[in-house]
Amino acid sequence: MSTQQFKYSNSVIIYPLLIVFAIWLVFWYQVRVDYGIKSFGIRPQKLEGLLGIFTSPFLHGDIDHIYNNSIPLFVLSLALFYFYKKIAWKVILYGILLSGFLTWLIGKSGNHIGASGLIYVLVSFIFFKGIFAKYYRLIALSLMVIFLYGSMIWYVFPIKMGMSWEGHLAGLITGLVFALIFRKQVAKPERYRWEQPNYNEENDPFMRHFDEDGNFIEFEPEPEPELDAENESKINKSPKIKYIFKKRED
Repeated sequence: MSTQQFKYSNSVIIYPLLIVFAIWLVFWYQVRVDYGIKSFGIRPQKLEGLLGIFTSPFLHGDIDHIYNNSIPLFVLSLALFYFYKKIAWKVILYGILLSGFLTWLIGKSGNHIGASGLIYVLVSFIFFKGIFAKYYRLIALSLMVIFLYGSMIWYVFPIKMGMSWEGHLAGLITGLVFALIFRKQVAKPERYRWEQPNYNEENDPFMRHFDEDGNFIEFEPEPEPELDAENESKINKSPKIKYIFKKRED
């Protein structure tokens, strides 16, 4: 198990912002400069369509398409960089390549574009990784992902015309594969004092203020220890300094 800690850093929010900014920058170029780049998506079973594996996550059909992808992409990548910082870029970059290649293999003819394949990679990876880790914080993260994006599972089936369900399915499979590959690379959060294996509650001065029912107990201040004859004589023999104030007469 990795000794990586769950700690916040500026990269946790900067990298997701840069990713979202990149797809919006490409969309601006597509709308304002060259609308033709939209055709550089994944074209299954065609050699020229392999280029779309690298370009398709940055291309979107319209403003609604990119808007619907931006929020989940930011939230999921934020969670990825916080909980799995050491492997975050591997999951994103290899996820784009593998899910794109699977889409090229199983997709029907057409032009497959959008960051939804990467989003499904992140949803699948974060969910299965938390389950495999068997650690309560990561399991809680998995349940939160399911609560927010669990309905996305229906879109791995051909239930809506014009939607690349093959790309969604490829992303789901890729995330599961990565959760298995990186199964042992789990962040080990810093334990609190009471979570330490050698922790003794009876010796903790704070915990002694609570009884078995959790009620707070206020103790009387401990009396100062009495001095024995030897220590008392030492104190009495210590030099004493006296200050005398005399008013000055002009």
